[in-house]
Amino acid sequence: MATEHATAAREVVVRPLGRPGDLGWVVMAHGELYEREFGWDADFEALVARIVADHTRAPGAGPRAAWIAEVDGVRAGCVFCAPGDEEGTAKLRLLLVDPSARGLGLGTRLVEECLRFAREAGCAAITLWTNDVLKTARRIYEAHGFELVAAQAHHSFGHDLVGQTWRRAL
Repeated sequence: MATEHATAAREVVVRPLGRPGDLGWVVMAHGELYEREFGWDADFEALVARIVADHTRAPGAGPRAAWIAEVDGVRAGCVFCAPGDEEGTAKLRLLLVDPSARGLGLGTRLVEECLRFAREAGCAAITLWTNDVLKTARRIYEAHGFELVAAQAHHSFGHDLVGQTWRRAL
């Protein structure tokens, strides 16, 4: 006799950032998750807060957008697109997927949304900065054609890390 397993379909939505609480959630989720998974200190949360603040108050040229992923109406991920350091480039920032929502393809969907936006904004390339310990994120970036262009050891967030710059043409 075969046993059927009922799996409730989960409602997954990727929407533009902008609802009350979104900004605070991005900062809080990064701080809590990175402390729990990597032991990073509050300096990382402070960096995320600066990036979020810059996103909200820095009008001007270049692509600027952000998205929140929700699972069953609960925030579960995010990504930001910001103007790059070079003319005609964008920067992917703050990709995060809550552990409770991993395996649903949210990381891929968020990166694809960011790439689509940057391409439609006329950018020729997109970059991102990450750390080598973030293996799952790196796999997503590699799957989307990003290539490692630089790496540098640094001490941040209470740990010795290797920062990495990735780039891909659009």
